[in-house]
Amino acid sequence: MSEAPKGYYFEDLKTGQEATYVRRITDEDIRAFAAVSGDNNPIHLDEDYAAGTMFKGRIAHGILAASFISKVIGMELPGPGTIYMSQSLNFRAPVRIGDEVLTTVTVSELVPEKNRAKLTTRCLVGGNAVLEGEALVKVPSRES
Repeated sequence: MSEAPKGYYFEDLKTGQEATYVRRITDEDIRAFAAVSGDNNPIHLDEDYAAGTMFKGRIAHGILAASFISKVIGMELPGPGTIYMSQSLNFRAPVRIGDEVLTTVTVSELVPEKNRAKLTTRCLVGGNAVLEGEALVKVPSRES
């Protein structure tokens, strides 16, 4: 049985508050993401093709790594009931099979009049940023 999701009301959030998620990328993850998304680009699925690219081998879908941000926002910080409004993504480096991705979401600003939070979002591999961005979310309130 899985652990119950954590979560915060808007009133409980503080600037600087942070949550993380760690996942090692597998071939199965990449193939499942390709099947669900329909993105069968050979750079993700065909080692021979990918070897001839600037990456010299297969890489994970950038959006696969970005989906870990959604996991943190939806399940931990702020958590269940949070509504994603926007997300910027800046891809810095490829993610490869076997890489351990550390995803961090940090509360950077609170907008009380609308129960919104701006979040800094990052994915790191080996301490290096592979993805950086910012999210805007609407957070459940105790008052509504």
